[in-house]
Amino acid sequence: MSYACPVCDTEQADAVHLANHLAITASLGRQDHSEWLAEHAPEWSECTPEELGEIVSQYAPEIDTSGVEASSHGHDHGRPESLEEGLARQSRQPGRGAMSAEAESVLEEARELTQQMASDDDDDGSADETTAATGSTDDPRT
Repeated sequence: MSYACPVCDTEQADAVHLANHLAITASLGRQDHSEWLAEHAPEWSECTPEELGEIVSQYAPEIDTSGVEASSHGHDHGRPESLEEGLARQSRQPGRGAMSAEAESVLEEARELTQQMASDDDDDGSADETTAATGSTDDPRT
């Protein structure tokens, strides 16, 4: 029996997958999943996936997938997807939350530094090309 996530309705193959989905999504900073776990399974970070699955499956709607061959995500409902597939799928979902002001600032600074480095490389490269083409440098000792 599959379960729908009680927070975002994402279908999970079983209780362990549901536990992993909730824990990973909360760990990635999705506040809604974190708050739900804090309310329904306050000790969630100390549980094994099996233990957490027993707790969270009590609150999740069951989904009957007996007539479904394969999901739109490219794997069988009865067959667990890899952790990497799950993270990739979740990271493509809308509503991952806004970045903090600090994260935005760091990214903007990184963009500016990258542009500056690219500009410096262009400036250095053109000087080297001029020297190679003319055989001279600005240094009078050569």
